[in-house]
Amino acid sequence: MGSESENKSVLKEGFLVKRGHVVHNWKVRWFVLKPDRLLYYKYESGKRDSSHRGTIPLNNCNIICPYLEYENRPLVLRLQTSTSEEHFLEACKREERDEWAEAIGAAVQKLNPHKTQTPSSSQNKGSTSLQLHNVNLSQVVDSMYDVHTGIRLCSHVEQGSSYTNCFSGSAVVDWLVFNKLSLTRVEAVTLASALLDDGSLRPIGIRSADAQRNAALGEQFLDDSTALYCFSQSFQKRGSVKAEKSLSAVELSGKVVKRGYLLKQVSTPLSRVGLTEM
Repeated sequence: MGSESENKSVLKEGFLVKRGHVVHNWKVRWFVLKPDRLLYYKYESGKRDSSHRGTIPLNNCNIICPYLEYENRPLVLRLQTSTSEEHFLEACKREERDEWAEAIGAAVQKLNPHKTQTPSSSQNKGSTSLQLHNVNLSQVVDSMYDVHTGIRLCSHVEQGSSYTNCFSGSAVVDWLVFNKLSLTRVEAVTLASALLDDGSLRPIGIRSADAQRNAALGEQFLDDSTALYCFSQSFQKRGSVKAEKSLSAVELSGKVVKRGYLLKQVSTPLSRVGLTEM
């Protein structure tokens, strides 16, 4: 009976990668979201440990999502507890990261109904209040192109075609929200659409080009990890900003079809796996 009641109190559970407190390495843990706390467990030999490894209290917890301080880990969210203890959690894809942020944010909001949460992906569904006539688009794109703090240029593969020195639509939205140029993802899409219409950004690949050609104004930019964009030719002549040095092993081996967590019977019990097709 107690076990059934305990299961009903689970709001969400699944794998995330957590940064260690003492040694800042990253390890896969099984997370269980309860109404007032987030528990995490080791998961080995196909089963979860009976006792949890740690607890993150959610009362007055602050959520930052996206959190882009880790250049090679763009899918991180940060939790800061009421005692200022920080926890960094990484998902295997953007949608999963945002689902966790939304679920945790909803739990925090129920614990603190009168407190306004820091803007995060859990608040991305409201109407936009961005006043584009107050925004200097040239300054925005200059900031995006900054060699130290700008958006990272990567290589992507779409339907068998390879593109270099580009970025996804969701990466643009993440960057705008994280750098507080937009409060929500909806506002960020509006701002990115203005940059697209202004010619500062241009679509590359089929998905983004079709959206710009067929969608209504303001909906031409896609907050999507498979829609690709790049800077205009005038910016590209300056040289690449934060361009990646080499293709990853997954990108070199073919098109990514699915990415996630699987258990495998080797020395490391749990690893992130990418499925590709040639």
